[in-house]
Amino acid sequence: MKKLLSKADMRADLERATERFLHGGGKVTAVPRGVSGNESLTSGPQGRRLFVEPRTTRTLVPEVVAAIEERRKSLLKRSPQPKRSRLPKPRRKIIYDDFGEPLRKVWEQD
Repeated sequence: MKKLLSKADMRADLERATERFLHGGGKVTAVPRGVSGNESLTSGPQGRRLFVEPRTTRTLVPEVVAAIEERRKSLLKRSPQPKRSRLPKPRRKIIYDDFGEPLRKVWEQD
């Protein structure tokens, strides 16, 4: 199983990469505040800015909206469950004598 890098390991790797860059002749330049290095947010694949077009208005189609609302209302209505007519089931009853001893078992209809 591969060992996960800890924050200290990542920090050390970043420090080593920075040192290699500086020793290799690289220079760090100052960047003004508010400037983003992520240009993909401001330019799309064709080089145009994203999300600068005005919001388009949408026209509702009343028939489609009415059909959707009708379908939604029909789903909200609950149809009554059909009532089951239960036939009385026979029950087994135990007949006891005067002393509380069971004498026999009989089937009884309700």
